Amino acid sequence: MADSIDAEYLEKFASSAGADLEEEVLAELQSIMRMHSIDAKELWFKWEAYVMRMDMPDMKLNIATASALKKSIQDALESETRAKTHLSANKRAGATPRNSKISGDVFGILPNTPTTRGRANGTNKRRMETPSMSRIKAEPASSPPEFKTPYKPGEQNSRVAAFHDRPNAGQTIEVLNDHLSVPEPPIAPFGESRLKIVVNSDIKKLSYKPMAMKSSEASEILDDRIDEFMLLVQVHHQLEDSAFGSAASQSTNEIVAVGRIACDSLEGKLNASSLLLETSRRMGAGLRVPLKVKGIPGFQFFPGQIVALRGINSAGEDFTVSEVLEMPLLGASASPPAKLEEYLQRLRGGPDAMDSDTPPLPLNIMIAAGPYTADDNLDFEPLHALCAKAADTYADALILSGPFLDTDHPLIATGDFDLPEEALTDPDTVTMNTVFKYLISPAFQSLVSSNPHITILLVPSVKDIISKHVSWPQEPFPRKDLGLPKSVKVIGNPMTLSLNEIAIGISSQDILTELRQAEVIGGKIQDGSMLARLPKYLIEQRNFFPLFPPVDRENLPRTGTANGVAAGAVIDTSFLKLGEMVNVRPDVLVVPSALPPFAKVVESVLVINPGYLSKRKAAGTYSKLTVFPMSLTDEEKNSTQMIGHRLFERARVDVLRI
Repeated sequence: MADSIDAEYLEKFASSAGADLEEEVLAELQSIMRMHSIDAKELWFKWEAYVMRMDMPDMKLNIATASALKKSIQDALESETRAKTHLSANKRAGATPRNSKISGDVFGILPNTPTTRGRANGTNKRRMETPSMSRIKAEPASSPPEFKTPYKPGEQNSRVAAFHDRPNAGQTIEVLNDHLSVPEPPIAPFGESRLKIVVNSDIKKLSYKPMAMKSSEASEILDDRIDEFMLLVQVHHQLEDSAFGSAASQSTNEIVAVGRIACDSLEGKLNASSLLLETSRRMGAGLRVPLKVKGIPGFQFFPGQIVALRGINSAGEDFTVSEVLEMPLLGASASPPAKLEEYLQRLRGGPDAMDSDTPPLPLNIMIAAGPYTADDNLDFEPLHALCAKAADTYADALILSGPFLDTDHPLIATGDFDLPEEALTDPDTVTMNTVFKYLISPAFQSLVSSNPHITILLVPSVKDIISKHVSWPQEPFPRKDLGLPKSVKVIGNPMTLSLNEIAIGISSQDILTELRQAEVIGGKIQDGSMLARLPKYLIEQRNFFPLFPPVDRENLPRTGTANGVAAGAVIDTSFLKLGEMVNVRPDVLVVPSALPPFAKVVESVLVINPGYLSKRKAAGTYSKLTVFPMSLTDEEKNSTQMIGHRLFERARVDVLRI
């Protein structure tokens, strides 16, 4: 029965089933393949997409779920057919041509320049205006001011549901540490900021010149990483120099080989048969050798992963693995007792606070990731709603990860959208910075006016059209001409920083989605949960983007642009060292991803995927991090030793729908 499904994907489907596939499940899968003329690879991708859409990462493949998958594919096909029918009807009706004098682009040669149409006919077009303070306070917190991006002619048929009609607004999706109760928000904003920010990464080094990579520099960076991990493994496992060797050299003695996982084909996907180990130039002359992993109970690898393998190469043709050695982790975050006492006083309101016996209110940190508006408009309603929520609850910090003006947004990609009249005083000077200033910055300005001492952190993305630094790692985009309040700080991507004692690591790259597509697992693996396994790769590899090479753009989730191809990772290999975690494991690791939002504790690290604040055609999610103050015993207060933060024990995370 399984002849039409090759062994690789048969193993994948079996792993989703949790056991050997039943005969009737195989028959159902083959039926889907025949009915829709698809191969096993495409069927596997459809199954993965179905699991993500149902928001059930642990869903098992059985006859019931296979039948549900079949119905889902059929429904999607029918919807696509109906859409094509409507589209052909619209084409026959004809579209009203735009006036070239109004559009400002006579020959249509400026695809990324926003059109600067004013009020040609005041009676026919609704007046657009920048949100004002009075309007923000007068309207409900779930809606931004009445500023709408007009739809293009013939577009109403594909218009998504309005943001204010979204279902389950404010619904809690997941809670971590629900035994910690969230207190009522304060009745007034705090008199001063309760956070002290310390940037641990070197921002200046992020200002390198992009698109100037030299192959020699890139190879040295990749080579040095292998040698660095070999020293770490040697110290951690207390091994002698003689225990190490080259996996590519023939030997009858068992050795420990440290190298990088690679695939034997540039185009193919990593599997158990295509595993290679790439050695460093110092230990193995940079040679690659095939790996045989049948002798180990289980494995979990991805391209670019640095591993330490015990085994033997008796014939000189391949390296037979007998054991995968554990990789050493960075130390846990810790602070001296005096610093922790200082941060506790800051939470109370400073050393002059009257009531020092009452525990201070916990920190309220809100975390969200872009996109911040749906594909059919640039109203940024989810962003306005989030800022209103932060204002209502007097949040201490708002951490926002890009993209803000997304290059993959259909309207941004074409430049076919309108701006408020205030932005058109000089149409010839309008840039994407102007778009940011008039469509995004007002949300921050209104938030700061209501909550003056809030800390707002913006993390750029390689998909941000206002950023001239187009590669990752990425420097902060300049604040000039963006109209941002002083409370807003733009940081690098990735970045490790401290908010009081809390060490936070954040990167806007969707590394989890790429790791999910690139990894290969087999046998009995240690981490059964995908959402726990993927972040652990980052922690073990000490890097925010350990995957190399990145997943091909064609294999990433489709976008709403004309060609539908995502921007991709845009990695600058020569500067990958700037993507490493700094000194210690972070207390909080923020990894925005298209995967279902979650909050988990992995290796004592609180890992948060807030999801996207806005999906392409629906409202998204965000996370609320509540950090309770750290209580020290008398012994700890008088100690000279560093005290571990243990944040995962005293922090509650709520994943919420916007």
